[in-house]
Amino acid sequence: MVNRNISPIESVSYLLFGPRGTGKTTLLHSLYTGNAVWFIDLLDPDIEERYCKRPALLERDLMEQPQSVMRIVIDEIQKVPKLLDVVHRLMNNKKWTFVLTGSSARKLKRGAADLLAGRAFVYHLHPFTAVELGSAFSLDKALRWGTLPAILESADDAQRIEYLRAYAHTYLREEIVAEQAVRNLPPFRRFLEVAAQSNGKIINFSRIADDVGVATATVQSYFTILEDTLVGFLLPGHHVSVRKQQSTAPKFYFFDTGVKRALEGTLHADVVQGTYAYGEAFEHLLLLEMVRANEYRRLDWKFSYLRTNHGAEIDVVIERPGVAPMLVEVKSADSIADRDVSTLNRFASDMPGSECWCLSRDPHPVTIGRVKCRLWTEGLAQMGLTHQMASENSV
Repeated sequence: MVNRNISPIESVSYLLFGPRGTGKTTLLHSLYTGNAVWFIDLLDPDIEERYCKRPALLERDLMEQPQSVMRIVIDEIQKVPKLLDVVHRLMNNKKWTFVLTGSSARKLKRGAADLLAGRAFVYHLHPFTAVELGSAFSLDKALRWGTLPAILESADDAQRIEYLRAYAHTYLREEIVAEQAVRNLPPFRRFLEVAAQSNGKIINFSRIADDVGVATATVQSYFTILEDTLVGFLLPGHHVSVRKQQSTAPKFYFFDTGVKRALEGTLHADVVQGTYAYGEAFEHLLLLEMVRANEYRRLDWKFSYLRTNHGAEIDVVIERPGVAPMLVEVKSADSIADRDVSTLNRFASDMPGSECWCLSRDPHPVTIGRVKCRLWTEGLAQMGLTHQMASENSV
């Protein structure tokens, strides 16, 4: 079993969000055992139907539980959003603490906001990180297949392909239908493919709308759906002015490299070192590692990208509370030269006090100008995002 880096405060009620298949249920069953916990699985159709018809039954059923029950775990709470009102009321009884998991925030926004006011915390669980996997981590496999738990348990590539294909085309479709957010599914399926092909690029909403055959506003709503269902996230353009930052087109990243490849239909192709596709996948994976570590360590760092009117770009800008920002460039090369960080050094002169990092596969640490060039695993640790990962597969 892989030890997860997430550390929820167990003395309070909390919501645990994460896409399906990230291991929320497995984690909670490992944390809470014995007769002090009551698990309610809303993926069970009979249980879902029971509470959909009469959410108030939760309170009655809880009263029937043994006195030893102190914690109630409700899995996939978005299946019956009205249960949040009941939970909110029951939280006033300090005898019980609640853990609610969800793979979508779309239907929970109002109820979850009320619950947060009632002292519940929020955590997110992601696919495995490199640090969590340790010596079992393989960079090449992570770039090609992603790091969902089922991928690590798959016997061979054929099984990995079938799992990711089913995840991308069956689960995502079912999840969207369940959300009742899309009335016409064929354009949305086409959108998913185009969005995967646009992963990590600045979003051109109108161009994607032309490719899909829908209105620009519809494409914008589609991206909102992906965010709400935890399938991906927007990376905003950086600007010192909040107003101008909000007017800058964002980038979009899927939550897992393997799911992204499944959606764009490239699972049968290798991710070959030295190719453009390899560089894109490497940048994608490292951004995911940074975002996941930031969440698990509760750092509250903010991520964006920086692009000038002349086309110069920095992959990631990390804003830290009370500290100068970090400028991060990701290179998939196994050897870094001065030219690889020339743009970063130019930006550094315009942002006094900023830390500059180049993360790559080059195992030889060197500082070029103001840029600290590090093997990506060492760099993430020195940046304060992770602890050092020892793995022969890290490069």
